[in-house]
Amino acid sequence: MSYSVRAAAPGDEQAVFTLIEALARYARLSHEVSGGAAALRAHLFGARPVAEALLAEHDVGGVKEAVGFALFFTNYSTFRTQPGIYLEDLFVVDGHRRRGVGRALLAELIRIAEARGAGRLEWNVLQWNESAIAFYRRLGAEVLPDYRVCRLSFPRAG
Repeated sequence: MSYSVRAAAPGDEQAVFTLIEALARYARLSHEVSGGAAALRAHLFGARPVAEALLAEHDVGGVKEAVGFALFFTNYSTFRTQPGIYLEDLFVVDGHRRRGVGRALLAELIRIAEARGAGRLEWNVLQWNESAIAFYRRLGAEVLPDYRVCRLSFPRAG
């Protein structure tokens, strides 16, 4: 099987959003998904992009099928006084896991981070997702036990 990874481009927003919906189903968070491909297009490719995405594609007889993605954006470390990259989501469709696709997406993101002078690459992982935690540890990632995710969602009630 032939796979490739590339930066998402205008016209890819529906493929990325379809993968976001698949990720939400996998993570048991479909109820959290709102917006759509049009909002994603504006945020990825508009006048002032706020995020970027990588697409993993499977070549099936000359036709490329999106089978995974990584969505990321720049963050900043005050302690390092250095920009970094925050990986919002990494997902590979079930039938294409354990074939190096997730590793290829992360390898490209690491290459981008290093080329941009990032001090680190960070992301969250769901506590129940033991296979993802094991995958990240095999890649050398440190799972930080002392940090918890805090969130305010908007618009706020009341």
